[in-house]
Amino acid sequence: MKKYSALTRYINLLENDNVGEWIVDKENDGSSERPMHFPFVSYSIAVHMLEDDIYKFAQESDEIVPSKYAKILQANGIEWNYDSMIKADASVLDAQCILALLIASCRAERFCDGVLLGFIKSGAVIRWLKRLQKLDEA
Repeated sequence: MKKYSALTRYINLLENDNVGEWIVDKENDGSSERPMHFPFVSYSIAVHMLEDDIYKFAQESDEIVPSKYAKILQANGIEWNYDSMIKADASVLDAQCILALLIASCRAERFCDGVLLGFIKSGAVIRWLKRLQKLDEA
């Protein structure tokens, strides 16, 4: 079994899955009798499983300390923000930095609903997972 297969197995799932969608309350009018619900993202089971496996891998791995992801990104010239992370050239990054990007994308979701959906739909998460797959093959 390859080192990163617990994560790279999600490549096909994410490429062929409806990973999530925004749920916006269009039924209620905002009155006290019918208050509107905040919009939220409903993620697929595959995305929830990927998140769980990213954290599990990070906790069990000796390659990365989960709480150090921001420092790892910074050391690689990547800021912990959407634009910088999405533009990062995965083809030149080591596994530790790719893992930091994956953790950072999951952590960002806790602060800003839907950001993980953006990372996935932009193709960034799949690029990162494919980089891990390539490192596994090397």
